Amino acid sequence: MFPKASGEGDDGVSALTERVRYLAGHLARPTATERDRRRSWDDNLFKALTAVFGDGLTGVQTAAALAALGEGSRDPGLALAVTTHAVLTTVPLRAFGTSAQHERYLPRIAAGEWLGALSLRQTRAGAFASTVAARPARDGASGWVLSGSLEQVVLGAQAHHFLVVAEHRDGSRTAFLLDRDTPGLRVEQAGPAAMSSCCWGKLVLDECRAPADAVVGAVGAAAAQTEPLLAGLDWVFTSATWLGIMRALTDESLAAARDHDLFGAPLAHSQSVRFLLADIAIQNELAAGLLHRAAERFDGTATPSPQEAATVRLFTSSAVRTVAAGAAQLSGAGSAADGFVERAHRDALFFASTAGGTEVLRPVIAASLLGLG
Repeated sequence: MFPKASGEGDDGVSALTERVRYLAGHLARPTATERDRRRSWDDNLFKALTAVFGDGLTGVQTAAALAALGEGSRDPGLALAVTTHAVLTTVPLRAFGTSAQHERYLPRIAAGEWLGALSLRQTRAGAFASTVAARPARDGASGWVLSGSLEQVVLGAQAHHFLVVAEHRDGSRTAFLLDRDTPGLRVEQAGPAAMSSCCWGKLVLDECRAPADAVVGAVGAAAAQTEPLLAGLDWVFTSATWLGIMRALTDESLAAARDHDLFGAPLAHSQSVRFLLADIAIQNELAAGLLHRAAERFDGTATPSPQEAATVRLFTSSAVRTVAAGAAQLSGAGSAADGFVERAHRDALFFASTAGGTEVLRPVIAASLLGLG
């Protein structure tokens, strides 16, 4: 799944995060506002950032690097695209793919040549109603016929392949890895108003002919294999990029407290402002602790429990809204030259909704506490 840690020091986390933060700050941050405004995509920028992740980072290293990416770039949309390619579509392939799939895809994924796409509607484990149906091919050919559509496909417009979970007539589900040129597969332009610098699309499967070797894991076993892993990866590692965004928002808040005046006195002299800064710092520390503990689980013998992963996502999505609101209060939404606070506040609302919100995450936590699975 993830390469194992060496057990030496911090396993290069400090050097890695500094490198990612530097690259993101110098390559992505200067153009973040313009790319967001124009909804434009920079393929060279994306490849330069994904090259850092390669194929050899542990779970802890990956989480730390994604946090550094969010902090340095101040670009939630770009960070989501990197996370989807480097983690959400790649780790399930490593975990459940065949040796032939590994040989064909992983080297090109690590090199940034082949981008993987995924619908955020399919990272909710069993909590979503599948919108893609699968049936065996019946015309003498092997493989499967897939029909349906998926919204909110991250990297849809640029992807080489798509990770898709489809439902069979008996209610079981299977994961497929579909190349862009698969007959019956097409991508339409569509995407949310938020995270405009991400590359979105809508995936339409019209009697799509998936070959037998496109199956990831066992047939009918996605509910026990791919789906739980996808949910845990999304809840933990997408949260990592938002930890970085929160740290950048905290920097904005501190700068505003030091530089802005209220009735002739620095904001930092106000007790209410100091309390707000303390609350922001607490949100950062608690989110970082939860995230690090969950990321460590991916480097152990088992992935985080659903309760632990859902807790990370639920707390982080709440924390980022608190931190973004505090930064807006101190600096004024959009008052910074690059409009970062305003964009982060907008995108944080979308982030909170993509995992299904509290109506999905709280039941997952409660079910784990009650031993209901």
